[in-house]
Amino acid sequence: MSDSQPQQPSHSPRSGRGGEGGGAGNLRPAGQGGKGSQGGSGNAAAAESTTLLLAGARLTDGRTVDVRLSGGRIQAVGTAGSLPAPALSRVDLGGYLLLPAPAEPHAHGDTALTADGEGPVSYTPDEVQRRATEAALLQLGHGATAVRSHVRIGDMRGLGPMEAVLQARRSLRGLTDLTAVAVPRLLTGVAGADGLAMLRDAVKMGAAVIGGCPDLDPDPTGFLEAVLELAAEHGCPVDLHTDGDDPGRLARLAAMSGGLRPGVTIGPCGGLSRLPLDVAHRAADQLAAAGVRVTCLPQGDCAALERRGLRTAPVRLLRAAGVRVAAGSGALRDAGNPVGRGDPLEAAYLLASQGGLRPAEAYASVSAAAREAMGLPEVRVEAGFPAELLAVRGDRIAGVLSLAYSRIVIHRGRVVARTSAVREYCDSAVAVALDLPRQGRMEPGP
Repeated sequence: MSDSQPQQPSHSPRSGRGGEGGGAGNLRPAGQGGKGSQGGSGNAAAAESTTLLLAGARLTDGRTVDVRLSGGRIQAVGTAGSLPAPALSRVDLGGYLLLPAPAEPHAHGDTALTADGEGPVSYTPDEVQRRATEAALLQLGHGATAVRSHVRIGDMRGLGPMEAVLQARRSLRGLTDLTAVAVPRLLTGVAGADGLAMLRDAVKMGAAVIGGCPDLDPDPTGFLEAVLELAAEHGCPVDLHTDGDDPGRLARLAAMSGGLRPGVTIGPCGGLSRLPLDVAHRAADQLAAAGVRVTCLPQGDCAALERRGLRTAPVRLLRAAGVRVAAGSGALRDAGNPVGRGDPLEAAYLLASQGGLRPAEAYASVSAAAREAMGLPEVRVEAGFPAELLAVRGDRIAGVLSLAYSRIVIHRGRVVARTSAVREYCDSAVAVALDLPRQGRMEPGP
């Protein structure tokens, strides 16, 4: 089995550090000892100056290589043994497949981890910050070194949740890149005036992306007009929730969004799968022509929209039309999905097992496509590219998506999370014959 005998990779605290805007072992968050981002920035800068050698990693083309990281970037890639480095700056990746790290384009840090709570969910800034931080670390442990978190503002919550997520972002600097999307409920009519003012304030506070749910506003077109106007004014990308089951509304969105840069993303668009095939094709062509991206949620809907079925957006149809499709996780153990894992590799697995994509295409949807949707630099395992990497025990992407247990996560040139899985079988003839790892015999008691 590819994951039967994972070896603990050698790692040193000296190994160097890490966008838009659950760890393991003794890994310590940058700036843990101080308040705010100042201490984290100092530690991160120091770590980024350290050289790290990833030794004996397997690439998707079958080569086994050494990869040297420095200054937060890939400095060199050479044949195994050709790039010497000090022993304390070496991570042995024998038995691991080295990949560009995934990114999470659709998270909800303010509501994450609330499914098991008793009574009403607390939205005090301290609670929201704790949840957003823990959720980002869980997703980092899975491999996502950048997270785009949609944050609800307005109603009784005001801007408190946004302030809390931005504080979580600062505290996580050096570990992961967390970006906040401001999600107002209403933007039109008398009731929407406050929402629009609050949305402006959220952008001034540091929300890097403007979002929302046009489907829930009495005037969806007016909502979209307000969002696009504000986004153009501030140069912000737009990321909107929509079920996508109204072809007329999608056509208007495409027509209105075409000229906006840095662009418009919509999701999860599960309703497109319920439209007649010819209507869905026409909608996909319109979205592609306008350059509108789609973020699908293979693991299930999020709580921002009324649940109308668990069908995923028709990824193959959208891709065939030329729509750039990324995959996100959506809900992480909240009302939208009480068992949501927030694992990009599970999203890719579902696209490969149920969505009809090849394993490499499925993984690209949570890595290259997700990073592009988030406005992040491209990552390749080549010299000069950002050192945003994920090592997973296995030798091929298909096997990694099937049994992705042991993972080593690298952000800005530093190992920031590590998960190690060990599987053993009882002492038996078949285990001996197949040379499977066996359970140690228990010592007899006194």
